Amino acid sequence: MDWGRAKNVLIYAFLLLNLLLCYQLWIDLRDQVSANLDFTSLSETTQQVMEQKGIRILCPIPAATPQLPGITYRYSGDEQSEQPVLLKRPIDSKLIFTFSELSRELQSEIPDISDYQFDPLESEAGKFVLHPLVKKEWPLFRVRLELIYNNQKIVAYRRPNIQIGPGNNEDVQKVLPASNALSSLIEKYFPPDTAVKEIVLGYYGELFNSESQVAAPMWRFMLENGKSYYVDAISADIISPKTTTD
Repeated sequence: MDWGRAKNVLIYAFLLLNLLLCYQLWIDLRDQVSANLDFTSLSETTQQVMEQKGIRILCPIPAATPQLPGITYRYSGDEQSEQPVLLKRPIDSKLIFTFSELSRELQSEIPDISDYQFDPLESEAGKFVLHPLVKKEWPLFRVRLELIYNNQKIVAYRRPNIQIGPGNNEDVQKVLPASNALSSLIEKYFPPDTAVKEIVLGYYGELFNSESQVAAPMWRFMLENGKSYYVDAISADIISPKTTTD
């Protein structure tokens, strides 16, 4: 037997097998991504506009449409004049990637930090941004707890003086599907070459001194360029980066 030739045949066979396995893995991953993004939830017209304008969706389109009430909240203070509160002991900023650890480390100074959610897309150089959670699940957008870091250490924080009241159970309504809100943005508002990086359901808050304010459920669409669009999940009103409610 020609062992040299047999060895070469085995090597080629293993290479071919590896190529087939890699190809199958690529097919599986492609199918999984396509299933997660679920473009079929968008109308044919919307998909055509996406193709014409070069719009890309880089995240799954949420399918859930929970029933949510409007909420009330009260804010007191001037956000611009609030001074950071220095921590008694700087915290290693890498803990931000393990939120449970971070909560334990900061709980003595921020007792309710577990009621906040980390927002990596709104965070910026020198600041980690967190939003308060409504019913421990839905973020209150635009209301920010900022963890200020320097030299990879969290050294201070700035938080709004805000109290969130209970929702009115009489106003509970089923929210607009994310695909419907996304279709409106694609067809009427997104400029060419837009890339949508994240779609999240929450509430839209504004920081005004008043006795009481109302926040409605909102879909937030974060773009790859850092801009955000908000769509009222009940009325379908749209708030773009450059305008008020349209």
